[in-house]
Amino acid sequence: MKKIIIYILSLLPALIYAQNQQLANNYFEKGEFEKALVIYEQLAQKQPTNTFIVQRMVATYQQLEQYNEAEQLLQKKLKRIKRPVLLVELGYNHQLQNDTLQARNYYTQALDAIAENPGYVYSVANTFEKKVLPKEALQAYEKAMSINENMNFDYQMALLQGQLGNMELMIDNLLNYAYKNQQNLPIVQNQLSRFMNEESPETFNNALRKTLLIKTQKTQDIFWNHFLSWFFVQQRDYRKAFMQERAIYKREPTSFNNIVALARLAIEEDETETARDILNFILENTEDPNLQMQAHTYLLKMDIAVAPKKEYTAIKKRIDDLLAQFGVSPYSLDLQLLKADFDAFYLQTPNEGIATLNNALKLQLNKYQVANVKMKLSDILLLEEKFNQAIIYYAQIEEDLKNDAVGHQASLKVAKSTYFKGDFEWAQKQLKVLKSSSSQLIANDALELFLLITDNTVEDSTQTALKKFARADFKLYQNKKTEALDAFKAIIATDKTESIQDITLLRIGNIYQTQGKYTLALEHYKQIIDNYADGVYIDEALFFSAEIYSKKLNDTEKAKALYEKVLFEHQDSIYFVEARKQFRKLRGDTAS
Repeated sequence: MKKIIIYILSLLPALIYAQNQQLANNYFEKGEFEKALVIYEQLAQKQPTNTFIVQRMVATYQQLEQYNEAEQLLQKKLKRIKRPVLLVELGYNHQLQNDTLQARNYYTQALDAIAENPGYVYSVANTFEKKVLPKEALQAYEKAMSINENMNFDYQMALLQGQLGNMELMIDNLLNYAYKNQQNLPIVQNQLSRFMNEESPETFNNALRKTLLIKTQKTQDIFWNHFLSWFFVQQRDYRKAFMQERAIYKREPTSFNNIVALARLAIEEDETETARDILNFILENTEDPNLQMQAHTYLLKMDIAVAPKKEYTAIKKRIDDLLAQFGVSPYSLDLQLLKADFDAFYLQTPNEGIATLNNALKLQLNKYQVANVKMKLSDILLLEEKFNQAIIYYAQIEEDLKNDAVGHQASLKVAKSTYFKGDFEWAQKQLKVLKSSSSQLIANDALELFLLITDNTVEDSTQTALKKFARADFKLYQNKKTEALDAFKAIIATDKTESIQDITLLRIGNIYQTQGKYTLALEHYKQIIDNYADGVYIDEALFFSAEIYSKKLNDTEKAKALYEKVLFEHQDSIYFVEARKQFRKLRGDTAS
């Protein structure tokens, strides 16, 4: 015990020193420089050779415009601590006083010190960078590398070229660094993506694309095909990315992982034509049954989304044939879930869907697979208006996967079930928690439903309009679009509750849009744009209208004007990023 006490007591000075340093740093960051300086001076007395404390004291003096005090401190320390980083500090102190000649003299001395000992480059170059002196930092790295060939600062030097405005040189150097140090490829790509996503990245993106194409053509190294594929994915140009992945596969037919991931991205971004081409390529080139089944499942999902009723019988046969081919097992679970969903929501035979899911639960499934089956089972029970049974299954998933995205999704579905049921007070309590979810998608959905209930309860305490709307929403959930459309139209015609009008118009527009009736969809979106410009659904009306003009009616000018409204008037919209991408594309910013 005595030894322990002695050991603890020996640590106290270091702990107190660290606390005081943190306190001084806090004062400095808050701009309370006099208070910071007092503590730094005390710390310097205890550790007179601590360069960091010296630098912080100098910075504090400079903030107080006490340049003479900074000079005296640095000169005094330089006699005792022969470190060239103090020469950089001296030079910068003169630069702040517009004494460029003397500043340059000290910077040269610091660079000369690197020639004597290249190890000094780390502190010297780093200090130059912190002082926003990229040219001098570049010189420091170059000098060290010229003396010690084992040193490599290509990455740091490339970024400095970017700071100096030499973008093409920066790109070339970064790409060369990535090629020589392929283990650091993610670091380079993260850095490049920062420039690609800046407010005006067109020139940079075109330069990067051009350099990558040149390297691909010159070297014929598959590394550059991978890099180009990554670039096109960042640009969301999945067709061009697929061209690169196809070229890679033809040269190295080893793995479909990147191609499958690309297909998934194309589907998520509604690039269905590209997604189909990718999936068909997979089916033509693989004997792997799991990959084949995955590709078929994705193709079926896309076909179901746009198929008219007359094609349902053929789709059902395709599903049944694939299950007969691949068998009912944990490996074909996605296909089984698709069958259950199609039987229940499209063929309106929920009992068949439930039977498929009950059989699936008898398989050897992991907890996530069980959750997915129960989720679909709950969805079908909800479809049949068996609200309480559906909520019980959703609650089981919540309990089994509390801190998981799947559990949060189940929580949202519990809230939606109580909303469909008309228990708005209970739904609102659940949504209040969910709108702070770590999942952005769940949080957005929860917030939208929370605001819908709140706004319509404030205006109409009887919630009459909200009950009608929830019932129409439930018809939409049941995939009874005609009945839902009639119900929403009845709300517009007969209910004058102001807060329900714009969201109802949005729902009608959405239904017409999914039916391919674009003129009717635009008419309803326009009513929101004209009459509810201050409402919460205006950004959606603008964005959906722009999407129709851009992708369905090929009216570029109208689409650009609407995307631009989202960009300049609704920066907080969840559609902002996509609107910016589409606007730039229509404006011709992305090179072909």
